[in-house]
Amino acid sequence: MLRRQVRERKEYIYRKAKEEQERTIHEKKKKLKAAIDSGKPIPTELRKEEAELRKELEFDDRNTDKYIEDRDDEYKWAGVNDPSIMITTSHEPSSKLKQFAKEMKLIFPNCQRMNRGNHVLSELIQACRANNVTDLIIVHEHRGQPDGMIVSHLPYGPTAYFTLSNVVMRHDIENIGPMSEAYPHLIFHKFSSKLGLRVKNILRYLFPVPKESTRRIITFANDDDFISFRHHVYKRAEGNIELMEVGPRFEMKLLNNCAFLGFFIVFAIRLGTIDEENTADVEWKIRPYLNTAKKRKWLESSDS
Repeated sequence: MLRRQVRERKEYIYRKAKEEQERTIHEKKKKLKAAIDSGKPIPTELRKEEAELRKELEFDDRNTDKYIEDRDDEYKWAGVNDPSIMITTSHEPSSKLKQFAKEMKLIFPNCQRMNRGNHVLSELIQACRANNVTDLIIVHEHRGQPDGMIVSHLPYGPTAYFTLSNVVMRHDIENIGPMSEAYPHLIFHKFSSKLGLRVKNILRYLFPVPKESTRRIITFANDDDFISFRHHVYKRAEGNIELMEVGPRFEMKLLNNCAFLGFFIVFAIRLGTIDEENTADVEWKIRPYLNTAKKRKWLESSDS
């Protein structure tokens, strides 16, 4: 079993590497074609490969000149099979972290909660793979406050690392609505860039496809780099729609220096699972130079 997993993992890494090569060649051909069509000089970085790229362009037609990206083939069965999620905590969790894990379990349908005990990451991943778990979620804390969450997609990744703070739990929200176990409708607002779409896929494929009649809504709304997470149910009353918050509630933001403000921050996305932290390739990670007015708009601009 272990040998098969190693072989399948190597095959997966090879496919991703080939895909990256094809994407790079496609981008170069696209730049060269644009320069030729506009009559502009050939870009400096393409002059050494110009002859070879021109030959490939001659054989392209309407079907072959389009690059079909398959970066998210980790989710190729999304929508066909419902996700199966396991959620657990860091070692020796406080009562508040246990309560937070229980509330997070209610957010995700088909989710099971497991006591961490003395289990190490490799054992958790192995057990999840053996039981056809699609995603492992681990929540962390600092001084009794939830401050971190890791989402690791199985069997081969990706793994997204987040930090959490300023979490408002259900019992802290006034006029709380009833918790529904129906599959929720998802609303994603302003996730249009390449990185934004990647994060969107990691989050949305934690949820199964809902029925049209479902009256449960989960929202990820981006406004000026702030991503607000809200959880609601609604009902119709006398021709009007009444919206009730269910909770929990938190904010997300991609910044390097605002942990004290109480936001939910993405720090890195790796192509492997959580137990391959030292060997898996880093797909994206936050860097100090991203903390600029232009590049912070990572969810709205393709320049991020």
